[in-house]
Amino acid sequence: MESDSKPEAARGLDRINLRVSGVRFAQIDDAHAARLENLSRNTCIAGAVEEKLAREPVQARAKGGGFAHG
Repeated sequence: MESDSKPEAARGLDRINLRVSGVRFAQIDDAHAARLENLSRNTCIAGAVEEKLAREPVQARAKGGGFAHG
């Protein structure tokens, strides 16, 4: 039997590579620095995506609406 060394919370997560310009990372870091919590950049970005998805109606996402590319 194999032992899974990942924490329980991480077992159901997928990983992606995010390509973002240096300018955009600087903007993200500036906005992140203004927050009181000491979170990783990854956690901050994931939280922002979750907040955006929570604001959008489900129907808009199903019809291809949502994030703009560019």
